[in-house]
Amino acid sequence: MDELSEHINNLRVRYREIFLDLAKKIESEVSSLKPEKLSGEIFDYYEKNSYGRRWQDSVLSMIKKIYYSEMIKMRVQINNIRDNYSCNGCGTCCRLACSEFSYGELKEKAKGGDNLAKQFLQTFVPYNSLDDVENIFPEYLKLLKNQNESGYYFYHCPKVTSENKCPDYENRPQICRDFPDNPIAFLPLSCGYMGWKLKSEELSLKLSALSEIISFYIQKLNKLHK
Repeated sequence: MDELSEHINNLRVRYREIFLDLAKKIESEVSSLKPEKLSGEIFDYYEKNSYGRRWQDSVLSMIKKIYYSEMIKMRVQINNIRDNYSCNGCGTCCRLACSEFSYGELKEKAKGGDNLAKQFLQTFVPYNSLDDVENIFPEYLKLLKNQNESGYYFYHCPKVTSENKCPDYENRPQICRDFPDNPIAFLPLSCGYMGWKLKSEELSLKLSALSEIISFYIQKLNKLHK
């Protein structure tokens, strides 16, 4: 197994560990709010103004009061760490943008008002062949092939110079200003944000796991209240 594949697999294992620990912690906190005389479970249906409904309301309140705030703090911390790093001009992000959507699908999304798709199409154009991609980030292409990943499309910015410079850097689109915005994203070792990625991965995994668990509780409870 190569280094990138091993790193990705380790992240998946660590994410599962973090997810299970957080799920257990939140489940315990939910149980601590349960009225003593109530025999039902948190996702049972309860009539309005009943002990069960009050329990569900208190859980939603706890989530918004504690965990929303905690997630915001984690996001701020990740962004603050990012501020200590900057682009070093390796050019990889300009020459290899990956999307799960084809060029035609992106055009349809843009027509439908998807701002990210609009920015993407204004910045990147599709490669004609995978042969043009191989030498840019070979480790990434190898990872996708080894894991039998498919359904990805590769694009590049036609404006980037041979010196990896943006000819209109001061007016670059937001999609470029924000990249990379996720420490779990694939980055080449040459990227100036690699240090940020390594320092923020654990926190980002926790943020992702917490967001997934909290969203599950909110969606389930709100559906019961409709």
